Amino acid sequence: MEISEMAAVGGNEHKQETICILGTGDFGHSLGMRLLKSGYPVVFGSRSPQESSLLPSCAQIFTHTEALKKAKIIFLAVHRENYDFLPALSSFLDGKVLVDVSNNLRKNQYPESNAQYLSKLVPKAIVVKGFNTVSAWALQSGSLDANKQVFICGDDSKSKQQVMDVARSLGLTPLDQGSLLAAEEVENYPLQLFPMWRLPLTIAFGLTVFFFFYCVVIDIIHPYVTTNTDVSYKLAISVPNRIFPNVSLILLSLVYLPGVIAAFLQLNRGTKYERFPSWLDRWMLCRKQLGLVALAFAFLHVLYTFILPTRYSVRWRWMHSMIEESKKNKTMELNKVQSWRVDVYFALGMMGFGLYVLLGITSLPSVSNVVNWREFRFVQSKLGHVTLLLCTAHTAVYGWDRFLQSKRYKWKLPQAYMLGMVIPCIVLVLKLILITPCVDRIVTKIRQGWERKPKHKQALV
Repeated sequence: MEISEMAAVGGNEHKQETICILGTGDFGHSLGMRLLKSGYPVVFGSRSPQESSLLPSCAQIFTHTEALKKAKIIFLAVHRENYDFLPALSSFLDGKVLVDVSNNLRKNQYPESNAQYLSKLVPKAIVVKGFNTVSAWALQSGSLDANKQVFICGDDSKSKQQVMDVARSLGLTPLDQGSLLAAEEVENYPLQLFPMWRLPLTIAFGLTVFFFFYCVVIDIIHPYVTTNTDVSYKLAISVPNRIFPNVSLILLSLVYLPGVIAAFLQLNRGTKYERFPSWLDRWMLCRKQLGLVALAFAFLHVLYTFILPTRYSVRWRWMHSMIEESKKNKTMELNKVQSWRVDVYFALGMMGFGLYVLLGITSLPSVSNVVNWREFRFVQSKLGHVTLLLCTAHTAVYGWDRFLQSKRYKWKLPQAYMLGMVIPCIVLVLKLILITPCVDRIVTKIRQGWERKPKHKQALV
């Protein structure tokens, strides 16, 4: 198919605008393919046109000078280190839109953004920053679900609009980020590695390490030191299955603790129009990630619990117990209290885990987008606190009366589950205070805009 025929297919006027791409690498090739499929005529500018055999067959390949003469919108798909050929082409770029799609190897690699440097290098061109958040693979394969948003910034509104129109034609969602001063932020964006996950993962890692060493001390080292009993085999299953539920429960409570702290701050201030401390803002922004990490630890706890009865050590204890009963010609009677305890323990665990999974599902964008705000808030807030209550009760029933038994305090240290319940219990008590009618009424009024005036202002009135 000839280029003129492909342009006619588009039908829209802006699709008949020829697009020039300077750069014949992976991104330039993929962008050219995507533009051609969207109905745009595409010309490539290359230092060696005759050697560019890997480019789309429907596109024309020229030298840089010849390619620039055929288009008003130019995509610069080369790295900053290779901008040296541009000053010689300055006259051919006069008044044309030059879209910088480059990225760097690390954040703030240069004192100024690539786009700002480019605008000084070729001052006659109208530089627009954009498309740097889209990968070559996503453009070529068409898998744009996770890469739909593109940030556009530039000093000329008309030129930005032209680039945004091109983005929409490719199935992308352009977001205007303002002037070219925002180019540094736009260039740093794709270099971020899970920015909202760092704090949750750091907390989870710290709690995991703490509980690991704590459980090793009281479950492995203590029996070896006091009775010379080697139970190091517990490191594979038993110790991890003590770590996972405690870390999961603490992380879940940390999801709801900042909201409780924020409510008490608003009560103390008597207004919602004062900013929260930066640490609290950051904490509240990563609550979703904290919850998902907590759910992952809960899944591990469930899986490890399922395989407990299949362990050799457990089967050996069962067989040893039966043999001992046979030797004594004695049968252990059913302990109904213990039966109730175990059944309630499992029931609370299953209900808590079921709601846990529900919280995780509703946090997915594909699900949260189809529920209204009230429904989302009901699940994430109200059912979330019920989940925390059930999981805390599940842990409490596991402990039962063990906290009263002195033999459980090895080297006078409490069991791991006792430490895991501290923060969840604090959150639940504070939440109980907040939902009492008198306090809830005041919090609701504050969040609806009511302000408590300071005493000196009331005196003036």
